[in-house]
Amino acid sequence: MRIHVADHPLIAHKLTALRDRDTDSPTFRRLVDELVTLLAYEATRDVRTVEVTVQTPVAAAQGVRLRTPKPLVVPILRAGLGMLDGMQRLLPTAEVGFLGMLRNEETLEASTYAERLPERLATRQCYVLDPMLATGGTLSAAIDFLVRRGADDITAICVLAAPEGIARVERETADVGVPVTLVTAGLDERLNAKGYIVPGLGDAGDRLYGIAGAAS
Repeated sequence: MRIHVADHPLIAHKLTALRDRDTDSPTFRRLVDELVTLLAYEATRDVRTVEVTVQTPVAAAQGVRLRTPKPLVVPILRAGLGMLDGMQRLLPTAEVGFLGMLRNEETLEASTYAERLPERLATRQCYVLDPMLATGGTLSAAIDFLVRRGADDITAICVLAAPEGIARVERETADVGVPVTLVTAGLDERLNAKGYIVPGLGDAGDRLYGIAGAAS
């Protein structure tokens, strides 16, 4: 698995504001939206394109367009929805699928409770959106799900990651046979006993939507 921790002062600035417990939900949502657009720029450096020729007002010019089939963006419900607008701002023509995954707070294992994806993902690049890579169970399960559907290139975009989560995803995706990349704004110290990232930013879903509910 290739890991890219984005190093940019604007990313660090926005991440600092997200960590602040006094940042309210509307501001948190706006910051996540802006941060994801910056991360998406880093994550799409290898997006597949095809060479084309276009006619400018002056002369013919060589350029590129996104290759067909277009990339698939997959937010993991519920917190991943808060990242979707920022991703679509950069990839407005990409298709969008959804995975509903719930983490058991006792076992810390993830299970799939809903999905809305194309039946086959052969030759598709997939961009998975999940704010927090904590224990790694949710992301590992999502990657496995997409690979079994035929995805042949997967990039996960996370606001924050913990070493334990990265280690688990690396271990559980070592033999999937497709390239897996992680792009994140920050790599934090560790997980606590409840499986939350430290220092982290709290429960991303609760902070995005202002209500308690399923773990993000």
